Amino acid sequence: MMTTSDVTTDARKVASSSAGNLGEQPITAGELNATGVCAWFSGRLVLEDVDLFMERHAVTALIGPSGCGKSTFLRILNRMHETINGAQLAGTVELNGEDIYSPNQRATWVRRHIGMVFQRPNPFPAMSIEQNVLAGLRFNRIKTSSKADLVEEALTKAGLWTEVKDRLSNMGGALSGGQQQRLCIARALAVRPSVLLMDEPCSALDPASTLRIEETIADIKEEVTVVIVTHNMQQANRVSDNCAFFLSENGKPGHIVEVGSTVKMFSAPNDPRTLDYVNGRFG
Repeated sequence: MMTTSDVTTDARKVASSSAGNLGEQPITAGELNATGVCAWFSGRLVLEDVDLFMERHAVTALIGPSGCGKSTFLRILNRMHETINGAQLAGTVELNGEDIYSPNQRATWVRRHIGMVFQRPNPFPAMSIEQNVLAGLRFNRIKTSSKADLVEEALTKAGLWTEVKDRLSNMGGALSGGQQQRLCIARALAVRPSVLLMDEPCSALDPASTLRIEETIADIKEEVTVVIVTHNMQQANRVSDNCAFFLSENGKPGHIVEVGSTVKMFSAPNDPRTLDYVNGRFG
């Protein structure tokens, strides 16, 4: 087993010696490629040998029953996994061909390029709506010629601008749950990431708020690659271009059963377990 501080194999160390630097890359929609990813918590293997290519300008949905490693895999994609005590991992994750766990890649650079929206809205409660949107820029020391234009752009992409444009100085924590989640999406988009990870972003929201966020996902995929964890099969069918079906059964670690286009996964998958799951027969 390798800890997150020593995740690279000898071969990867050789490759990374000539690798580029994410901090120097332009921010454009990116492609992610995970190879042989395994994850442990306190020595227990929870995710085994995951290979998944997440294509540029597309929405990839991670589906499967609870406890099969979807959210763990999502956190591995932007180095959030390494922040958990007792967490270990192995394998390779590349963004546009660059190993994000290479020794010359700073975690802050990785997370600027690969943003995250969590299951529960987490705006900064002591900050205004405008300050929330700009928080990522301050943290990453990103300069912008017009903060006002950037705030409007990010909130518009998140489908929130018309609802809050006249009260940008109000506290972000005073918004409704659905509005708070869209504010978090705006905050993530403001730094112009290459990839946006979304961990069940609609699980705590009402149907109207869910619809708005699904519309946002459809709108932004032309400029940012999206990877979403969802237990809602109707949502996965509506918003995603590709699906990866994760499963953990009979005490075995989570793994990918099947990957394919969403159309194929919901109509004629290769594995009968996939068809059973997307049709609600288990899970």
